[in-house]
Amino acid sequence: MILYDKVAEFSDLTGSKLVVDAYCGTGSISLKLASMAKEVIGIEAVSQAVEDAKKNAEHNNIANVKFYAGRVEKVISSLLSVSRVPDVVVLDPPRRGCEKEVIDSLIQMSIPKIVYVSCNPSTLARDLFYLSEGGYEILKVQPVDMFCHTGHCEVVVSLKKKH
Repeated sequence: MILYDKVAEFSDLTGSKLVVDAYCGTGSISLKLASMAKEVIGIEAVSQAVEDAKKNAEHNNIANVKFYAGRVEKVISSLLSVSRVPDVVVLDPPRRGCEKEVIDSLIQMSIPKIVYVSCNPSTLARDLFYLSEGGYEILKVQPVDMFCHTGHCEVVVSLKKKH
């Protein structure tokens, strides 16, 4: 799928990186990135989706992915405080965008690379503003028209922490 290929490309994975897939749903992006990463951690609020993600990983014999159920803003801080800081965080939030606490956590942890997937231009603009105010610069933006003949478009954005 073109969208997931863009996420993989923008992630710049080398096989040795820890990736967090926030708002992972049933794990589609997590599973796509697993072969290119050392480890992938997926976080999703819908517990049934997390169960499906675990089944998808098992069904596809992917062992370097872990999935956690809970609201991203609650799980990400506690999970990452006991783990090393991820090299890449993929954000694919619902239309309402990221909770401010999620963005604040990413800024505080100085995540080196963020790949943001959005289906809502207004919340994307808001969240990119917060990230840029927090020291991130936009490297690439790629729209992906997944809903032909509609006004809807997905957008993938690559950001990196400024030094």
